[in-house]
Amino acid sequence: MNLSRRTVLLAGAGAAAGLVPGVSGTAAAAARDLQPYASYWYPDSLPAGTPGAGITWRSLASWRADTDADLAFNASAVPLADRFTPVPANTTARSGQARVQSLVSFGPTAQNPSQGAATADYYALTHWSYLDELVFWGGSSGEGLILAPNAPIVDAAHRHGVPVLGNVFLPPAAYGGQLRWTRDLVRKDAEGRYPLAAQLVAVAGAYGFDGWFVNAETGGGDPALATDMLGFLGELKALGAARGQRVTWYDAMTVNGSVSWQGALNDRNKAFFQAADSLFLDFRWTSGALATSGTTAEQLGRDRYALWAGVDVEANGTDASVNWDAVVPATKAHVTSIGYYRPEWTRNHLPGRGPGDFHAADDAFWTGASLDPARPDTTARWRAPALFVADRSTVTSLPFATVFNTGHGLKWYEGGEATGDTAWNHLGLQDRLPSRRWVVRTGGRRPSVTFDFADAWRGGSSVLVSGDLDAPATLDLYATRLPLGEDTVVELTHRTDAGQVSLELAVATDDPAAPGAAPPYTHLPVSSGSGWQTSTVSLSGLTGTVRALGVRLTGTGGPVRWRLGGLAVRNAAETPDAPTGLRVTDAEGGDLRLGWQPAPGPVRHYELHRILPDGTRRFLGGTCQRAFHIAGLTPEQAEAAARFELRSVGELFSVSTPATTTHTW
Repeated sequence: MNLSRRTVLLAGAGAAAGLVPGVSGTAAAAARDLQPYASYWYPDSLPAGTPGAGITWRSLASWRADTDADLAFNASAVPLADRFTPVPANTTARSGQARVQSLVSFGPTAQNPSQGAATADYYALTHWSYLDELVFWGGSSGEGLILAPNAPIVDAAHRHGVPVLGNVFLPPAAYGGQLRWTRDLVRKDAEGRYPLAAQLVAVAGAYGFDGWFVNAETGGGDPALATDMLGFLGELKALGAARGQRVTWYDAMTVNGSVSWQGALNDRNKAFFQAADSLFLDFRWTSGALATSGTTAEQLGRDRYALWAGVDVEANGTDASVNWDAVVPATKAHVTSIGYYRPEWTRNHLPGRGPGDFHAADDAFWTGASLDPARPDTTARWRAPALFVADRSTVTSLPFATVFNTGHGLKWYEGGEATGDTAWNHLGLQDRLPSRRWVVRTGGRRPSVTFDFADAWRGGSSVLVSGDLDAPATLDLYATRLPLGEDTVVELTHRTDAGQVSLELAVATDDPAAPGAAPPYTHLPVSSGSGWQTSTVSLSGLTGTVRALGVRLTGTGGPVRWRLGGLAVRNAAETPDAPTGLRVTDAEGGDLRLGWQPAPGPVRHYELHRILPDGTRRFLGGTCQRAFHIAGLTPEQAEAAARFELRSVGELFSVSTPATTTHTW
């Protein structure tokens, strides 16, 4: 089985149903399209004919950072975070063995907006703690073959310590592939160098992502072409390694230049494995082939877990038939790592794609049928990652804060009030989220715990706990490594919607005694009242390092509905510096591009508001980048000029003084 057929069909459908009509490569539309999109290229030579509507054909060979008009919209701003592995939540999850890779198509190749869109229907991945590598999947012969990931995806992944790879896709001839594109990619210059290897490294460096997934499926090659591909891969890996980048090779081209999917590491592809950092094994693997592949990797002096055994979940998701014991056996060492192909099934298969339905399906995929990683269902047909992979966390320094924003929502909230009534998605605004969803420790009936989108303190979502609390219930939130000082406090923003709830903060300064054991929490009372409130709890009586945070809820009389809207751990309040130089850089009717100079100090993201003539502030969007696009503005209340305010948002969600500008109608 190969990856090509589904990729081509997906890309073609995406191009036909693009979000915003664009400008074709040969015929200018009546109005300029200022919407920035994720970038895509051919290696060098372009197809014959003209591109379809909304598609722009570009050559990677001619790309330059200083002439990339959309670079400010597409460059990630969040560095790759370090992460640690806490004591596992259960006795079956392991560290140091199988890793998890995901090949995800977040949108079409062409017309994939750079900075989110006005819909909550999006694959807002949140279970980063189980992932080791994310591949930005896509590409087609009619649009482009080399894809750079959207900045919001990279920002969210980096915040959780997950590297993101762009995709190089060379399709079979049956789906429009041309061998000349493979030859373009691996062409050498007069000095014997591979110019496009250097270009790929430069793109990843400028855009801020972490390397490339190379998938060469165009047949008709020969040993000479395979030799050039090996040289190209080696140079791509060497140049990229110097900049912290990596290369994953897909099991397709063999050492004689032909395309033949092996489903194993063997003499026909091990040279490519040696030239790359890891290898995605095609889906046709068997138990014996994986066992032999792992042994072969170790004989080569490599880690067997640098092999990703492909698991195709595009069509059937958690109903996919998988020989789990061939990859992650329960009673002996894992054989290889796992590479999920298209886990966005958790969104795509839903008849109605509201954010709540999506997260319920995604939790079942990553956590399993029990929806509690501390109590995994070991008998279920679907073996969820939480069952066999230890989760990781990046919560290691102060200040730390979260408003449980998943990166999409039905409205935008600030201080518990909706300041934007439009659905939205922008993964760059996603918080560091709880890695174990959801561990609930109680001697009574387990309440339901979900991300909820009907109300929030800030952003688009809050944590909703509902059910009959017939016994105290402790909700694990974060595994942390936060240093304690004399002035360290925890702030909880919470609200009781129904019933009566007594709230305590749960803090552990030691690790659990063993995998699956509860953290040794100290419980500190939290004041309660009506409506949203922020309660501050001093940790002055504790010393050392905060290793786990949670809340304990005790209900009195009947079912309860309780929301957690925010959590912060800090030593002192902080206010970020303001951005400067806010300006409209381009305009076409009601479509604007804005740019600014970033604030000099640390900033989590920026938020843009429009100030209406009556003084009302309307949320327009947020981004981690230093540029933003607004579409479809019209004059309000006969105003002569639109007014805008841009603020820096700090780690504690405090905001700066605004930078301002106007746009005359």
